[in-house]
Amino acid sequence: MSAPLRIAIGGFLHETNTFAPSPATLERFVSGGGAGGLFEGEDAVARLRGVNQGFAGALAHAEAEGWEAVPLLWSAASPSAHVSEEAFETITGKMLDRLKAALPVHGVYLDLHGAMVTDHHDDGEGEILARVRALVGPGVPVVSSLDLHANVTARMVAEADMLVSYRTYPHVDMRETGARAARALGALMKGGPRPAKAMARAPFLLPIAWQSTDMEPARGLYSAMEAMEGDWPMSLNMGFPAADFPECGATALAYGPAAEALAARLMGMVEAAEPDFAGRVFTPGEAVAEALRLHRTRPVVIADTQDNPGAGGDSDTMGMVRALRGVERAAIGSIFDPAAAAAAHAAGAGARIRLALGAKSGIPGDAPLEAEYEVAALSDGRFVCPGPFHGGQEVAMGPSARLMLDGLAIVVASAKAQMADLAMFRQVGVDPLAMRILCVKSSVHFRADFAPVAEAILTAAAPGPMPVSPASLPWRRLPKGLRLEPLGKAFGG
Repeated sequence: MSAPLRIAIGGFLHETNTFAPSPATLERFVSGGGAGGLFEGEDAVARLRGVNQGFAGALAHAEAEGWEAVPLLWSAASPSAHVSEEAFETITGKMLDRLKAALPVHGVYLDLHGAMVTDHHDDGEGEILARVRALVGPGVPVVSSLDLHANVTARMVAEADMLVSYRTYPHVDMRETGARAARALGALMKGGPRPAKAMARAPFLLPIAWQSTDMEPARGLYSAMEAMEGDWPMSLNMGFPAADFPECGATALAYGPAAEALAARLMGMVEAAEPDFAGRVFTPGEAVAEALRLHRTRPVVIADTQDNPGAGGDSDTMGMVRALRGVERAAIGSIFDPAAAAAAHAAGAGARIRLALGAKSGIPGDAPLEAEYEVAALSDGRFVCPGPFHGGQEVAMGPSARLMLDGLAIVVASAKAQMADLAMFRQVGVDPLAMRILCVKSSVHFRADFAPVAEAILTAAAPGPMPVSPASLPWRRLPKGLRLEPLGKAFGG
């Protein structure tokens, strides 16, 4: 019997908002926060097996095929400003050291995001892929799964044999995408000529609030892509429109003999849908009034989209807290304020404490809310999120508390994580289904678990570092002529 195919499997993920207030230091990756962390070797397998991550899907496929999968490492941190040079070099160095020790391998699978910007590299994933390629040589297939929000670069396309992206937002198919990428790797490992590659770029930036694949136009675009797909996977990357470098934006990827025509055709559909990437945005006060009007028996969910920690926000602005103050059976989460959480734990459940809550990140138009709060419940912040986005992964929000302010329940946490699972309210004793209003620090990912129980979903624009419209960001380095929002003005023009 021949020896089994041997693949290296690793992951290093970060979505970088170059306008965000807080950097991604090495400590942020090591401590994790939310569903992140730094797991090496077999620890990565133990931590990620079966959860909704690309690494888990690739691992499951490799095991089903009888391949020998050599785990390198997997690391992720909450979206934020630039990844520090120390973090990038330390984590990439560890991964490459493990890859070098694993050689020879028949193939490499990497779980990457596609929108990492570091202190010293505009294109973090391109640099990772180039270093991997230099180690394994041109003959070993290298395939990576990517986030739907990847800002795909020419270097990434050149260094990887294939890039395979999520097809859902909320990203409920991360594990499935890892398996799809591993299937492509298996086909490449059979030998023969590598398929041709093609990439097409969109002429405008797509606001993340209107990228949800549960709604049009994204839903139809992904259905059309799947219908035209041939032997090799295609990808539509909506892009992460808060990374100030020349290759920011949406792309279409295709592989095989018709790659150029397929990528161009898909991007033509994106351009035709340009007017449809839009939606209603409420001020905080308008959102609360509309939610109270719409409420019948199920909670109305308000997305505090501009302070989304899944897009680089610090999850600590207080605009929606102020708008919700005094509303009975309303809850908001989570406010990232480790000092407030520590004070609540020190005081104990049932205590009343005076705090200047939130607004530590210095966002213009925002300020801490100084008041007396009741400590209603406490938690260690470690729990499992069973909803479709996290898929059973354990998250660590650190010491957490439910503070009450004039009828409003406020979830306060010591680690940043967007409210993408109902368990994030329940961990401090909030019954989300009993609320009239649930306000979440998230843009779209919450929909996976919250939409099935919601009366309605509204989008609000309170102060935060991730504007609903990318056009309001202070861009400096985009290519001239790129429209800053659908049907909007062009950069440099």
